[in-house]
Amino acid sequence: MKLPILMSILMTIFTGTVLTMISSHWLLIWIGLEINMLAIIPILMMKTNPRSTEAATKYFLTQATASMLLMFTIIMNAMNSGQWNIMNNYSILTSFTIIVALTMKLGMTPFHFWVPEVTQGITLTAGMLLLTWQKLAPISIMIQIYPSMNPNILLLTALLSILVGGWGGLNQTQLRKILAYSSIAHMGWMVTILMFHPSLTVLNLLIYLMLTITMFTMLNMNTNTTTLALSNLWNKAPMITMTILVSLLSLGGLPPLTGFLPKWTIIQELTKNNNITMATMMAIVALLNLYFYMRLIYSTSLTMFPSYNNMKMKWQLQSMKQALFLSPLVILSTLTLPLSPALLTMN
Repeated sequence: MKLPILMSILMTIFTGTVLTMISSHWLLIWIGLEINMLAIIPILMMKTNPRSTEAATKYFLTQATASMLLMFTIIMNAMNSGQWNIMNNYSILTSFTIIVALTMKLGMTPFHFWVPEVTQGITLTAGMLLLTWQKLAPISIMIQIYPSMNPNILLLTALLSILVGGWGGLNQTQLRKILAYSSIAHMGWMVTILMFHPSLTVLNLLIYLMLTITMFTMLNMNTNTTTLALSNLWNKAPMITMTILVSLLSLGGLPPLTGFLPKWTIIQELTKNNNITMATMMAIVALLNLYFYMRLIYSTSLTMFPSYNNMKMKWQLQSMKQALFLSPLVILSTLTLPLSPALLTMN
């Protein structure tokens, strides 16, 4: 794809998301989502093959269905209230349909089936865009209208997403699918705390974006897409391998890394609101995610001895891809926990 075309497409994606995030009129919000959805289709099909075409088709059909449900909700709300502005007074039907539409947009359970399949069929760069930037617009809508949503349905969907996100990644060997199931689980954590403390949802989203972008950037440097390719990385880039291990532990939420902060604050907030059972179940189910992260670490660092490569033509093993912001991303995604008092004060 030529650079001017790529830049125009990326600018359209950016415009659609920002339009959705700053609008208070339902029609403008829907238009922003449609612009965003249609602009990302060429990015998904950048590497032309049948798998990317299939992935783009699945993504389009799912997102078009969610947009149709959202437009149905908007029209029903306009008929009942007589206005198109965002308001927190919805009927039972419109509250249910808007939850279905937004969870389908986010890829949460029970509408999660498209996320691993689409992520697996596209490139690593497109997968990073799909699992990070595409989450901003639906999450921003949820933050604006969460008082009108049914809390029981929302919490059930979030808990099922955490469960499926951990359960689905157990038998995976494809790194893109593992990160897709990780995204499903993280969406569950964000939506769970949305009803009690929306600022923690924003904090969780920012840390998730940092961790996911860091992981995709490091995988993209050597085009690693399977656990087998990751296990052979010791001879090519030992420092990248070690950084991937630390980032995976942070993604799993182990202290003293950055990924521990959102889980810690969410469980603490749920406990304050007398939801001890919910917090306990989420902490237990999070062990499933930690298990397949540890499985990746084992297959990467403990199955092959870190021997020095004596090959004379080492230039064949050197990656020519540039990662300009990798160093600050790694630092932010692993060493930000001491800043937690300042971050929580900002919230």
